Amino acid sequence: MLVTAGAGWLYLELGGDISAFDADGLSKDRPDASSEGQNVLVIGSDARTGGNRALGGGKKGDIGRSDTAFLLHVYADHRHALAVSVPRDALVDIPACRLPDGSWTAPRHNAMFNSAFSVGETAQGNPACTQNTVEKLTGVRVDHTVVVDFQGFAELTEVVGGVRVCLPQDVYEKDLDPHRTERGERIFAKGEQDVSGRRALDYVRLRHGIGDGSDIGRIKRQQAFVAALLKKVKSDGLTPGKLLPLADAAVRSMTVDPGLDSAGKLLSFVLSLKDIDLRNTKFVTVPWRYEGARVAIVEPDADALWAALREDRTIDGEDAGGKRGKSRKSGAKDTAEDAGAGSPSPSPEPVSGAGIEVAVYNGTTVTGLAAQGAQALEDHGFTVTGTATAGGQDLASTVVRYGPGEEDHARTVARLFPDAELRPGSKPGISVTLGSSYADAASAAASDAPSAAASDVPAKVPSEVADDARSAADSPCSRLSYG
Repeated sequence: MLVTAGAGWLYLELGGDISAFDADGLSKDRPDASSEGQNVLVIGSDARTGGNRALGGGKKGDIGRSDTAFLLHVYADHRHALAVSVPRDALVDIPACRLPDGSWTAPRHNAMFNSAFSVGETAQGNPACTQNTVEKLTGVRVDHTVVVDFQGFAELTEVVGGVRVCLPQDVYEKDLDPHRTERGERIFAKGEQDVSGRRALDYVRLRHGIGDGSDIGRIKRQQAFVAALLKKVKSDGLTPGKLLPLADAAVRSMTVDPGLDSAGKLLSFVLSLKDIDLRNTKFVTVPWRYEGARVAIVEPDADALWAALREDRTIDGEDAGGKRGKSRKSGAKDTAEDAGAGSPSPSPEPVSGAGIEVAVYNGTTVTGLAAQGAQALEDHGFTVTGTATAGGQDLASTVVRYGPGEEDHARTVARLFPDAELRPGSKPGISVTLGSSYADAASAAASDAPSAAASDVPAKVPSEVADDARSAADSPCSRLSYG
């Protein structure tokens, strides 16, 4: 009775609706819900609208960009949660997105992840486009999207009375703004301390003053900050008196999808998280590697991570479907594909790819085909430099492209793909773009492998991902990389 009364009191106190973005911008071709859990996309925006310019600098009306983003999966048992960060410089495919005039853009290949939020070049940004991009990347249906700007973030940290952080050294104004000519005043002292408001915002935005100055290092600190924030909120208790100031700040400063566009909806969602254990709340970064100045997502490692979310499996392999969901195992199709059972039979003579580097692209609409092709190549000793979706997805036959002087190596690659067409190019490197004929052969091979298809053993998330995970119960100084 007390909880119900408290919730009703909060609803009456808050009243007004939260700012919501237009759902018409969401893709019409979205992944099906494959888990009883919930997926929430959280975006940190650097928009300069309202009071944000005073906190973040820049010019009023600057194009809104996403500084940070993570996908939070709340497992069906409502006792586990996993937040997966996506680096802003990660190279991804951005699907068609809606512009302010109602028209739609053409899909983009190999674009920076944070550019999705800037589609349309508005000051408020484009949350729907980022959600479309995440769904395209992960194959996971996003249930809710929340955008927090500078001002909203600062207010939330003040409401909770500060958040505990850890710094390895003194930090000065020039560390925050490398364009300064002088070091300036000290803004953070070495060691643990509580930060809130502008100081909290400076901490999570700090990049150049610690470690190698990379965005990856900053992601680690941001994960530690969100973990500490969750710990603080949970320790204070999810009571009406504690929730009202938090919810009030959220109403005034967040942009959400229509599914969370009222105080009642937001409150209901927050209260559904009250039983999640801090030790079972984990933070990871999608498997990645550097590709020049950008970040490439590593496959099939990332696919294994997304599959775990779809199946309500933790990164440690535990079934977290719980009583609220179904106990799920990898389906026959997933198991066959992950095991490489769908790969067409290689040519009779042994194929050795030692010393040959290949990039793999999916030229069809069949999910996971590039990962299958990559696995077939790696099984024969080739080095796969990356996988991605091709610019067009209607390719009939597989194409092997090669640069000057690389024809012999390209022919070796083609031996694994009997229908492949060799095409010379002017740029160095070898790539394979898989066509529908390869997908058909993979499907036929999978149907001929009943023992693999019947396996109940799910694909495992790579141990490096689990080993590098941060728990919300960790000390602010532990498991923290400064780049």
